[in-house]
Amino acid sequence: MPRTRRLRATVGLLATGLAVLGTAPTTARADVKTPAIFGDHMVLQRDMKLNVWGWADPGEDVKVEFHGQTQATKAGDDGAWRVVLDPVEAGGPFEMTVSGKNKLTFRDVLVGEVWICSGQSNMQFAVDSANHADLEIAAADHPNIRLITVPQVGTQEPQKDFKGKWEACSPKTVGSFSAVGYFFGRQIQQTLGVPVGLIDDSWGASACEAWIPRETLAADPRYKDLLAAWEEKEKNYEADKKAFDEAVAKAKAEGKPGPSAWGNPDMQMFGQFRPGNIFNGVLLPTIGYGIRGAIWYQGETNAGRAYQYRDMFPLMIQTWRERWGQGDFPFYWVQLADFNAEKPEPADSAWAELREAQTMTMSKLPNTGEAVIIDVGEGKDIHPKNKQDVGMRLARWALARDHGVDVACQSPTYKSMEKKDGKVILTFDHVEGGFRPFDVAEPVGFTIAGADKKFVNAWAKILGPNTVEVWSDQVSQPEAVRYAWADNPVCNMYDAVGLPMTPFRTDDWPGVTADVTK
Repeated sequence: MPRTRRLRATVGLLATGLAVLGTAPTTARADVKTPAIFGDHMVLQRDMKLNVWGWADPGEDVKVEFHGQTQATKAGDDGAWRVVLDPVEAGGPFEMTVSGKNKLTFRDVLVGEVWICSGQSNMQFAVDSANHADLEIAAADHPNIRLITVPQVGTQEPQKDFKGKWEACSPKTVGSFSAVGYFFGRQIQQTLGVPVGLIDDSWGASACEAWIPRETLAADPRYKDLLAAWEEKEKNYEADKKAFDEAVAKAKAEGKPGPSAWGNPDMQMFGQFRPGNIFNGVLLPTIGYGIRGAIWYQGETNAGRAYQYRDMFPLMIQTWRERWGQGDFPFYWVQLADFNAEKPEPADSAWAELREAQTMTMSKLPNTGEAVIIDVGEGKDIHPKNKQDVGMRLARWALARDHGVDVACQSPTYKSMEKKDGKVILTFDHVEGGFRPFDVAEPVGFTIAGADKKFVNAWAKILGPNTVEVWSDQVSQPEAVRYAWADNPVCNMYDAVGLPMTPFRTDDWPGVTADVTK
């Protein structure tokens, strides 16, 4: 079943996750073994020292051979072993052998660019549900793109392995894979001409805190209230579960609809919201595998706590980087799309505040970038079908920043403002080729306010390649300007290569999520 069709089949996902919890390797094995991230058809990251690891009997001699090199080690007292391969250039197919008392042979191994594709449902959203799915699938014969999907397991217990396997990209395999991940990887592969490996570990509706180790959150006082709320849920789990099951049984006996699956306490304990659950059950088994970087599409679930996301999202990225041990590897994300009903007048917006928190992360951490998609959402659907533009805008960051390809990658970004004669003159960075408003000649999407903090729709005029003048007859002494500040803003500003202006505000007045911590 394609993953997008399983987005709301939460009970089934939980059952699958619970079944997988017992799959972690034991500390002693008769045969040498590696986790599922190693296997036939895998892609190894080029030009980088690479970890290969697994399990064997304690003290067992283990040898890994790959592309003319041999690395040997001895399994520890717990049966775990690890070797480090010297860097290899892009190419293949090759074979890798892992030898102990037995011998494993991995065939059709390529070396190229490897990316983690992570986040919630808009990353999980599959190719077979995207725009032009029939054509995309029919044309997806790309043997040098390899795909692997990590099952959705939510647990507080650290997992060492998962059930999955690498597959070559083809019309038979691509349909259920992440659309954003595939379109991103396809652009990378076609531009660079090297193999690409994509690891999809996304989970619909997941919360950012579920992707962070519990102990990391507990060590930070900013998340005290959040964890306290979860401790209360954990304490009441058995009683709540009993009450839920009784309600289900009663409804069934009476022939009535039962309570929503979203109210099942198992959703809290073993699902995609509990702090640390996804880190332990999904991400951890892949940590240490050589990657170029990660792409991320998440934030919808945290929009109600957007101010908290300003710190939580960078903390998540930093934690992943520290655990991976590859330094500050590239991390690129998708800013939330436009969603919900359009409003004729300016209003507060938690989604706008979440977008702002995402943008702020670029100034807090190195090797980060944001793909702005304020123009590709659908007001009626939180899962917009245009994933092609999303993947291409992410690919621009990787190609420009990591491979020196001469393409624009960053959307126009607010730089500074000047108040003059009752108007505001805005200056922007990263305006490739000047501004090009869409559809109509005049800029659309600006609002303006005075000291009373009451925003009204504003007029705007392009003054130069990177400057815009904003005003309103209703505000004689302006103090602040905002652009695309709404759940679903009407806006039209692009640069000449088609990258939309980044939503922004010039003020720092407290927003609607400023005090929300749980």
